[in-house]
Amino acid sequence: MLDPRRWQIGLVGYGEVGRILAEDLRQQDIRVAAHDIKLGGEQGAPLKEHAAKFGVALAGSHAELTAKSDFIVSAVTASQAVPVAKACAASVNQGTWFLDFNSASPGAKQRAAALIDAAGGRYVEGAVMTSVPPYRIKVPLLLGGPGAKELEPLLNAIGFAAKVASDNLGVSSAVKMCRSIMIKGLEAMVIESFTTARAYGVEDSVLASLTETFPGINWEKQGAYFFQRVIEHGRRRAEEVREVAETVREAGLTPWSAQGTAERQAWVADLADEGLFGTKGTKEFARSADWRTEADRILARINRKTSR
Repeated sequence: MLDPRRWQIGLVGYGEVGRILAEDLRQQDIRVAAHDIKLGGEQGAPLKEHAAKFGVALAGSHAELTAKSDFIVSAVTASQAVPVAKACAASVNQGTWFLDFNSASPGAKQRAAALIDAAGGRYVEGAVMTSVPPYRIKVPLLLGGPGAKELEPLLNAIGFAAKVASDNLGVSSAVKMCRSIMIKGLEAMVIESFTTARAYGVEDSVLASLTETFPGINWEKQGAYFFQRVIEHGRRRAEEVREVAETVREAGLTPWSAQGTAERQAWVADLADEGLFGTKGTKEFARSADWRTEADRILARINRKTSR
């Protein structure tokens, strides 16, 4: 078994998560390559600059990346989990580890696993249990699948904080998805509640009532954080919650809450894409310490549309 510090690691997806992993792996002098569909477009320039800064090799295709990797991490948007597995399966080497970092439903993880395993790779699902940036590579990670117990010590040897949840595929993802019903739903509810309260001028009373009911939460601070995260990552969150909704359907329930959460997250993402909250990549974008600033921007946009 190759020492994991000598792996050639391939990152499929060079977004926020991919770049964080690349930085932490490169600090250990581990060889890292990456592929992202955005590399060929207008958004590719900052990705290329980051790769050059940290010594990450860039691959022009899934096949090129997969063919030269000992270990692959798929960190893309939820809807792309199965398509990426299919693209990588075409050139995966015998015995290559494939860690699916994506927030996809148990059913999607099982379909992705079938593709990789049939091609000779070794698929392991990974469920990221909280926001990556504060923890970086040490973000709590639940592993699942027949190869999870073997991969766990290898991952932890290069800085991950992985723990096996089950030998069965889908268990780790089910934990993640059920948690997201609450966490992503709470984000959407806070934005909806706080913005509506701001419209009626009752936000101080609402926050006081919430604090009385849940004294362990700083609602001012939490509200600002939720607004920032959804404004900046609402598109990715909306895709994840659509997978959450699929998880609920797979259990036989109608995902009323998850569907509404996905719509609210996508709605905020649409406003962000319109430039309502500033320009992405700048300090002005989603960096207000006061959620009221963002709520006022939303209300101003709504009022402009209704007054036409």
